[in-house]
Amino acid sequence: KDNYEKLKLQFPEMPGYITGENSVKIPAGWLIEQCGWRGKRVGNTGSHKDQSLVLVNYGNANGEEVKNLAFEIQRSVKEKFEIDINPEVNIF
Repeated sequence: KDNYEKLKLQFPEMPGYITGENSVKIPAGWLIEQCGWRGKRVGNTGSHKDQSLVLVNYGNANGEEVKNLAFEIQRSVKEKFEIDINPEVNIF
């Protein structure tokens, strides 16, 4: 919650939902979009133009490329907001 309040000063439009006494959930899609990933294509992969949480294989990407894109998105969110986001699918 303290981190959220600090970030809210930098990003006043940032949404947040209280989920407990000392915790606030910030939508991952918003974080990803703020890092410039919505609709961005990297090689044969990318983030969907309408839903930044959806990773796209444009037909020739292998699993490693999709995984690397997911990790790069996570890294950029961590770098900008100091927030760890976790995929909803298992990545091996």
